[in-house]
Amino acid sequence: MQKAIKRLFDIIFSALALLLLLPVWIVVGIWIAATSRGGVFFRQKRTGYKGRDFDLLKFRSMYVNAEADTAQAAERDKRVTPIGRFLRRSSLDELPQLINVLKGDMSIIGPRPHMVYHTEQYAPLIKDYMRRHEMRPGLTGYAQISGFRGPTPRLEDMENRVRADIYYVDHFSLWLDLKIFTITLWRMLLLKL
Repeated sequence: MQKAIKRLFDIIFSALALLLLLPVWIVVGIWIAATSRGGVFFRQKRTGYKGRDFDLLKFRSMYVNAEADTAQAAERDKRVTPIGRFLRRSSLDELPQLINVLKGDMSIIGPRPHMVYHTEQYAPLIKDYMRRHEMRPGLTGYAQISGFRGPTPRLEDMENRVRADIYYVDHFSLWLDLKIFTITLWRMLLLKL
């Protein structure tokens, strides 16, 4: 029952957010197109629910490059465009993932989806790594509010993220989702103030 309510929330929230944020999409799309070559959107294969791959959508925040599907962005990464820095800092680059949520590839709350390359790299190294795929991946999740957001240059960084993801899978409830959602919104508002 809780998972059905979660999915209903995902559909309603993503549809409303897509509609309300349409002007932002237009401005960001024009800004990206006017400041760098390449498409407005970036598609990347990610590992999703039950280990199935899907195409994650983002606003393009990097110059077109050969490492897009294998290398995480690092601090002061030269591949990131000037507008991309703003989009990443404000998390606006993630807005197109609302389409992924509406389609059912993702949820609003859940473990962040990793690149297929990272799944292949870390699954043999981290115990229970694949358990994080027992829930739909999310726009935000328990790992992100617990401080495990961003690049994972050391194996220990990814182990901490995976441990938090598995905690979420094992303790899923609508209350936990509400807590994660509220903390995420609060932090986004603080960044914008």
